[in-house]
Amino acid sequence: MDGQAVRRRGTLLAATALAAVLILTGCGAGDSGSADKAGTAADGPAAADGGGADKDGLLGAPEAAGAGAPQEDKASAPQEAGAAAPDLRVDQRAIIYTGSMRVQVDDVDATAREVTALVTRAGGFVGGDQRRSAQADAMAELQLRVPAAKFTGVVDEIAKLGRQQSREISTEDATEAIVDLDARIISQRARVESARRLLGRATSITDLVSLENELGRREADLASLEAKKRRLADLTALSTITVTLAGPAAKITPEKKETGFLAGLTGGWKAFVTSLTVLLTVLGALLPWLVAFGVPVAVLLLLLRRRRVAPAVAAPVNAPVSAPPPVPAARSAP
Repeated sequence: MDGQAVRRRGTLLAATALAAVLILTGCGAGDSGSADKAGTAADGPAAADGGGADKDGLLGAPEAAGAGAPQEDKASAPQEAGAAAPDLRVDQRAIIYTGSMRVQVDDVDATAREVTALVTRAGGFVGGDQRRSAQADAMAELQLRVPAAKFTGVVDEIAKLGRQQSREISTEDATEAIVDLDARIISQRARVESARRLLGRATSITDLVSLENELGRREADLASLEAKKRRLADLTALSTITVTLAGPAAKITPEKKETGFLAGLTGGWKAFVTSLTVLLTVLGALLPWLVAFGVPVAVLLLLLRRRRVAPAVAAPVNAPVSAPPPVPAARSAP
């Protein structure tokens, strides 16, 4: 009986110990879960408020975030700069092309007709045509207006019509001038509309006259700005080419200017000859007047002089002989 009691007591103690162990294990799991939840709840505000971690200096996340912000700014900066930068493409600019060239040809008139046909096919026209002589030294100067897009092609085609002696091409960017004119035109139109509204509300003759004068001045300024814009638009749309066609005997290059003593002597002699030529020309122009009026005046003066001299010569012959002066009588002695 005693052995059985002892075994029962041991079994009971073992069951009690096992129950205590299970209870302790469950409490530990509950405490760890509560701690995890508390840690998660604590991490949430810390993630929402980055200042706390930054103050503690425990995590490098704020520094990483601070380092990432400039990278985003740097990435966005080129895009903003690209959006604000002007369009530098040539096809979006207002370019004024101007060119001049000299071509020596065998037949000036025939080549001039070919140039005119070439410009017409390109959509342009001849703005001026000056020709000199019809011999071997003939020359023709043509002022051509061609579309800006076909400027280079037309110049190359003209150069193939003969022997090109010179070519000069210049460009001018008028984009800023056109933008400035557009802004000024918009502002001036607003000023004109304002003056018109004030004119419609004028109540006295004085105000009416003053507003009419102001409106006229503003409209004149607006017309001037619009005329400048049309001029720039014409120059950018149609380029100007001055073509000189020279015959076979025409001078190719102008004479070079000489310097030195001989050049000065030659220039002085030419100036003297020129001055003498001018003087002789003036004398030749005055000679008919001198003959027409000078000869009669000279004859008249000669006749008058002879009339004055003739009485002076005849006067001593006809004049009476005067008696000698009386001799005073001699005094008698006292």
